[in-house]
Amino acid sequence: MIALLSAGAMSLVFTLAFTPLFIRLFKRLGWGQFIRDDGPQSHHAKRGTATMGGIIIIVGTLVSYFTAMFIAQRAIPASPLLVLFMMVGLGLVGFVDDFLKTRNQRSLGLGGWAKVVGQVVVAGTFGYLALQFPNRHGLTPASTRISFIRDLPLDFMKLGTVIGIAVFIVWICLIVAATSNGVNVTDGLDGLATGSSILAIGAFIVIGFWQSNQARFGGADVADLYRSYDTRDPLDLAIVAAAIVGGLIGFLWWNTSPAKIFLGDTGSLAIGGALAALAILSRTELLLVLLGGIFVIETGSVIVQRAYFKVTRGKRIFLMSPIHHHFELKGWAEVTVVVRFWIIGGLLVSAGVGTFYLEWLSAVPR
Repeated sequence: MIALLSAGAMSLVFTLAFTPLFIRLFKRLGWGQFIRDDGPQSHHAKRGTATMGGIIIIVGTLVSYFTAMFIAQRAIPASPLLVLFMMVGLGLVGFVDDFLKTRNQRSLGLGGWAKVVGQVVVAGTFGYLALQFPNRHGLTPASTRISFIRDLPLDFMKLGTVIGIAVFIVWICLIVAATSNGVNVTDGLDGLATGSSILAIGAFIVIGFWQSNQARFGGADVADLYRSYDTRDPLDLAIVAAAIVGGLIGFLWWNTSPAKIFLGDTGSLAIGGALAALAILSRTELLLVLLGGIFVIETGSVIVQRAYFKVTRGKRIFLMSPIHHHFELKGWAEVTVVVRFWIIGGLLVSAGVGTFYLEWLSAVPR
C-alpha cells in the first residue's frame, strides 16, 4: 500500500511541478505542434504549442515507480517492468513521429506503415517476454489464453507450441495497435485523451488491488479459492498503474484547455501501450472494450466514416472524424465536448469495473 500511494503521489508532484520547465525547454528546441489545414479553424491558434509532453509522463512514471519501490523495499517483479517496457517502447515510436513533424515543419511524421512496424516490433517483443519469467507457482506474466475477466477456455497453445505462440504474439500486436492508435486518435482536443486515460488506467488500480486481495496463491486466509485469480503480480500492476495515473493527473493541469502542452504521439502511443499491457497482464484484455470504451468510439467513428465515404463515393456520416471534431463543427465548445466525452468514458469505465466485480460475485466452482 505504501508503494502504491507513494508512486501515485510522487508522479503527480513530478509532472505538476516540472512540466513548466519542460515546456520552456521544448519551445527552445522548436518542438511545437502543427495543425491540420482541414481541421476546425479554431485549432489554428494552437499552432506552435509545445508538444511531446509524453516525455514528461514517461520520465515521471519511471522516477516515481522505482523510487516508491525503493522506499517500500519491495522486489521488482517482471510484470510491471513489462508495462514500463511497452510504455517506453511505444513512446520512442511516437517520439520519432513527433520529431519528424517538427524537423520537417509538416503535420505528418512517420508514414502509416512505418508507425505500424514500430508498434509491431515493440508489441511482439512484449508478447514473447510476457510468456517468460515464471514465478515459483509457474505463472508467467501473460497467459496464452484469451481472457475477459479471467482466462477463457480458448487457448492458443491448442494449435501447437510454435503456431500457438506465433498466433498469441499476433493477438498481442492487434490489441496493442488498436489500443495505442485509439488513444492517438482521441488526442485531438485539449485534455481529452489525458482525462480519458486517467479513468481507463485508474480502473487497473482497482482491478489489480482486488486481484491481489483475492489471489489464488495469497495464503490460507483466502476463503473462496474458486473465486480467486491466477494473475501474476497484481499488486505490482496496480502500483505501476498508480504511477501512470498520478503523472497523467499532474500533466492534465497543463494540458487542459487552453493547453500549454500537448501529449504528442510520444504520449498517446505510450499511454495506449501501457493501457494494453495492463489489460493483457491482468488477464482482462476483452474487458478493455468497456474500460477503454471512449477510445473504441473514437476509433470506430474514423473507421465508419472512411468505409461509408468509399462505399457511397464521397458522402459522409459525420461532418469530420474522429467524432469529437464532428461536435465541434456542429458548434459545441471544445471544453463542452471534452467534459461530455469524459462523462461517457467514466460511465463506460464504471460499467467495466462493475462487470469485473459482478463476475466475482457470481463466480461458481470450477
